[in-house]
Amino acid sequence: MTTAPASGSLPVYRWRLAPDGLATRRQLRAMGLRPGGQDVAAELQRPRRRRGPLVAYLYRIDHAKPVRPMTPARRAALSRANRARRICPACRRDAGYVIPTSLGACVPCADRN
Repeated sequence: MTTAPASGSLPVYRWRLAPDGLATRRQLRAMGLRPGGQDVAAELQRPRRRRGPLVAYLYRIDHAKPVRPMTPARRAALSRANRARRICPACRRDAGYVIPTSLGACVPCADRN
């Protein structure tokens, strides 16, 4: 994953005012693209009251690459990883939902402690 350089060396745009040809990771993904190793091209800032601005990094669409296809092996690995997140470490049962990291166990086991 590419890290962004200091914001002083990047063009900074206000929310909804970025030029065409730049997109966030989520926008690229919605187009079926990925950053593909390119550096961050610009920064998007959304002002907030009483806190620092929300920051999103923008990438050039013309340098983006297509998303790699999901292979059967990757699909199986993802399925195993998601299943492991549903197994309660205390009672070893499938909770049917992803165990919250804040609890560390399924809700019934967390309530007992």
